[in-house]
Amino acid sequence: MRVLFVTTEMDDFVRVGGLGAVSAALPRALRPFADIRIMLPGYRDIIEQLTHIQIVGRCPAFAEMPACSLGRAATKDGLPVYVLLCSQLYDRPGNPYGDESGRDWPDNDIRFARFASAAAELAMGKLDKNWAADLVHANDWQASLVPAYLAWRGAKVPSILTIHNLAYQGLFPRDSLRRIGVPESSFHIDGVEFYDQLSFLKAGLVYASHLTTVSGTYAREITTTEFGCGLEGLLRLRSDASELTGILNGIDESWDPRSCAQLAQQFGAGDWVGKRANADYVRKQFGLAVSRGPMFGIVARLVHQKGIDLVLSAADEIVDAGGQIVVTGSGEPALEQALIDAHRRRPDAIGVVIGFNDAQARRIFAGSDFTLMPSRFEPCGLSQMYAQRFGSLPIGHQTGGLAETITDGETGFLFSRPSRESFLGGVRRAFSAFMAHDQLDTMRRSAMGRSFSWSISAGSYSALYRKLASA
Repeated sequence: MRVLFVTTEMDDFVRVGGLGAVSAALPRALRPFADIRIMLPGYRDIIEQLTHIQIVGRCPAFAEMPACSLGRAATKDGLPVYVLLCSQLYDRPGNPYGDESGRDWPDNDIRFARFASAAAELAMGKLDKNWAADLVHANDWQASLVPAYLAWRGAKVPSILTIHNLAYQGLFPRDSLRRIGVPESSFHIDGVEFYDQLSFLKAGLVYASHLTTVSGTYAREITTTEFGCGLEGLLRLRSDASELTGILNGIDESWDPRSCAQLAQQFGAGDWVGKRANADYVRKQFGLAVSRGPMFGIVARLVHQKGIDLVLSAADEIVDAGGQIVVTGSGEPALEQALIDAHRRRPDAIGVVIGFNDAQARRIFAGSDFTLMPSRFEPCGLSQMYAQRFGSLPIGHQTGGLAETITDGETGFLFSRPSRESFLGGVRRAFSAFMAHDQLDTMRRSAMGRSFSWSISAGSYSALYRKLASA
């Protein structure tokens, strides 16, 4: 079965958030089930890393979108990758979505519509003369127009859209319709229109054959007013028609502290001396005081969704109780600055590095006793899975994938509301467990024994692919 996996991030080449990790791991887990090929925009970082790109097709200019070429290459382990080559759209500094100061590119509508239009052409067999898709798997708003372009061109290729985070919708002014060749007739409440704007994500929600999201809990949550971001009515319709499925993400096999090469010292369950060696290393790296108290780690995008403000409001109580906090990530400038200010106030107990480095993140999970995840909502979340495998007990808000992957009181701690008091309730329970050595030992062993294998997710996706392809 031939599957085109359309994404704008892949950890092999470029990563902004969890989508990059999923796009690197899930297609690989699906290889036993399908001829799966990835399609990516030809960002500068990707072109520089691919050693041999063969041009297999060309897309003529369309509406106000420039002509481009389609290249085919492969990852080091042989996974086929298509890249859309158009230097005026993708050869830029910054990240895939914005400039070096974090501002979205003003032509993101053209950048990602061009990408989606080309993906539809590839799926239909019009670009690579040797390959067409039996099914398209599109991811998030940037690829959400793929099912729409397929429908507008009368193609019978079934499609899945995976919603990794409903809060990011790809909204553009009505004038974008003309720029990217979207039929005016689709601009209405049951089409691509969302409060008089063009919504890329809504287009996918309307036109995809099936919708998935990254946990069963989030699949239910997004049909409610609280979490539906204004799209809950449409999502309820799709859910009631059995066209919305939650499939939990996994994590790859490299998240094993017994073999992870980036750690200061490898360790397994019960080897708490090895875990402490990582804690000592992290304290030294972050300039923290020597301590026998618990270390709380945060590895996250520093945005309002992640509840970073709740951590800041509770930081003094954590430190006054003998805890230390280490943070790595990047995001909203105001939250970055607030964390830096907290570090300056308590440099011996609060360590902050703005930016993301995979090896450093792994050492924080390995060295910390607890991982803080007070997210207001969390479609799936990966950090709580990484943390458990590395013996760092997550403290998370009971929402989305956190509710599904943290067993309260056994592998971590859940709290009920995204408020300072509720969050501190979870933190206080963690302090109590830290003092009760037998409980801490039992919980760490339980957490490290969890399996979050991608093979489970891949099996569910494979079954869904076959169902849709045979419909």
